[in-house]
Amino acid sequence: MKLHVINTGLFKLDGGAMFGVVPKSIWQKTNPADENNMCTWAMRCLLIEDGNQLILIDNGIGNKQDAKFFQHYYLHGDDTLTLSLAKAGFSEDEITDMFLTHLHFDHCGGGVKVLGNTPALTFKNAKYWSNTNHWTWATQPNPREKASFLKENLLPMQESGHLHFVEVDAPSPFSQFDILYASGHTEKMMIPKINYKGKTICYMADLLPSIGHLPLPYVMSYDTRPLITLEEKEKFLNEAADREYILFLEHDPIHECCTVKRTEKGIRVDKTFSLAELG
Repeated sequence: MKLHVINTGLFKLDGGAMFGVVPKSIWQKTNPADENNMCTWAMRCLLIEDGNQLILIDNGIGNKQDAKFFQHYYLHGDDTLTLSLAKAGFSEDEITDMFLTHLHFDHCGGGVKVLGNTPALTFKNAKYWSNTNHWTWATQPNPREKASFLKENLLPMQESGHLHFVEVDAPSPFSQFDILYASGHTEKMMIPKINYKGKTICYMADLLPSIGHLPLPYVMSYDTRPLITLEEKEKFLNEAADREYILFLEHDPIHECCTVKRTEKGIRVDKTFSLAELG
């Protein structure tokens, strides 16, 4: 089995929204903001190559929305989904499974494109994976999250017949990873725990967006149930420290991976490194 980092570009989000109740004077030490209080974030996806399977985890924001939409998010950088897949030696048509941690637009928008005026799947030969709890949550959204769940990202998966569901109470349908479910950020977000060369690599999605979010109170304002996030983070980070998990960071603008350790101040970063350094 091989793992490939798939960078899909950078975007910006309001620093205050990303760190919730934590004052800017503190969070800006790790994530400096621009003159508009916006911080840069990655949209870093992961491709699992295993025999005849090519499993892509998340796919970035895509490019089909209009200029008014994108003016809020300041997309930048040279990386794109297509270019990064090509750099790894693959095309969209070769992807067999599109695994979506959750359906917020910056995690699933690249899975649907527009040809002319017609929506089409980016990965036309792939199964698209969600779970029934989260799919219902996303397609019948609450007012707080409605702006993050875009119908044009979601409905083509279902209408094409390519949408498949993971059963929350059943074992993972993938031999390559187990799934941790977290519901503080959004209902039943899926965190893959990948078995790789005797180690466990956890694709953190929005349970831990960046190293800057390691302290327990550093919870995004985007989270629908912040107190549940606190519980989920604490339990996970203690386990990650004890079991020496490798955390693959989807949104950290600098660091791809880290390990964590126990300190007097709680769980903190131990080492940072690129995925390639694992060999």
